[in-house]
Amino acid sequence: MILFIIMAASFLNFALASSGMVQQVTGLLEAYDLGPFALLMAVIALFIVLGFFIETLSLMVITIPIVTPLIAAAGYDKVWFGIVMILFVQLALITPPVGVNLYIVQASRRGEAFADVIIGTLPYLGAMLVMAALLVAFPQIALWLPSAL
Repeated sequence: MILFIIMAASFLNFALASSGMVQQVTGLLEAYDLGPFALLMAVIALFIVLGFFIETLSLMVITIPIVTPLIAAAGYDKVWFGIVMILFVQLALITPPVGVNLYIVQASRRGEAFADVIIGTLPYLGAMLVMAALLVAFPQIALWLPSAL
């Protein structure tokens, strides 16, 4: 199954590159004249909104080929962006309506209210958003270990 997903992702990447979609999206964003920070905020907003509705692996397969060249062209480090992207993909796991981890926790509770599970995730959502803000403000946090190696 994983091999099939990787093959499908490779085909999707090839199709997107061949169709010129990445160049069209880049041209569209250049027409709006977004600065690097505004582009990053738009991409983060995209991940948050898509994370509400799309499962995490599908979200990454769909967005990585389109978003990564834009972020790299804006001057951001790809390793740093990968860490930020994974943070928001993991955020999608605990946000309803598709938040898979919410349903796993609810299944283990047996018979209690689902709203309690959602309320219980709010501190974790807040911590993840604070961590994302720190990573955006201070990219060296994420790049310290890779640069040390």
